[in-house]
Amino acid sequence: MKKVLKTPISIEDLEALKVGDIVYLDGTLVTCRDVAHRRLIEYGQELPVDLAGGAIFHAGPIVREKDDGSYEMVSIGPTTSMRMEKFEREFIKKTGVRLIIGKGGMGPETAAGCLENKAVHAVFPGGCAVVAATKVEAIEGAEWKDLGMPETLWINRVKGFGPLIISIDTHGNNLFETNKKTYNERKSSVLERISEQVKFIK
Repeated sequence: MKKVLKTPISIEDLEALKVGDIVYLDGTLVTCRDVAHRRLIEYGQELPVDLAGGAIFHAGPIVREKDDGSYEMVSIGPTTSMRMEKFEREFIKKTGVRLIIGKGGMGPETAAGCLENKAVHAVFPGGCAVVAATKVEAIEGAEWKDLGMPETLWINRVKGFGPLIISIDTHGNNLFETNKKTYNERKSSVLERISEQVKFIK
């Protein structure tokens, strides 16, 4: 059965999730990346969006303004989450955000933040930005437009947004870090076999 998270997301919604689980999102999804994180954490500016129980997307979308002044989502693909690693632990604490979506994994600081404040990080597949845009039912607002289109806080109403692969759960487990250890443990024996096969190459 498909697991769907709905905003506002409660701690109870997340506690049973574990890394590797696949979920979808209904409700409000706010794009929030480098500069917005920096404004909150480094510059102490208050976010113009209430993220308590909410979801953010590390993304720089392409948005079209229509003749009536409303906005249409053209493309919304994930950006590399690790760029926000130095901010995310404090960001989670300050905002009460429950779901962070991006591309690739995040590190120990984010994992600690998810453990301490009961949040999760999830990965949206790269290369699917146009498909993702079809899951945006409406753009309900835009904040900090002075930052330019990619960095604006776009407030989206989404339905069935996903698939989202849980990469950090509320217990601090980190799928990417666990996989790195597994791959590194296997690497030496694999390299030995490869070296044996190509040792004729000078």
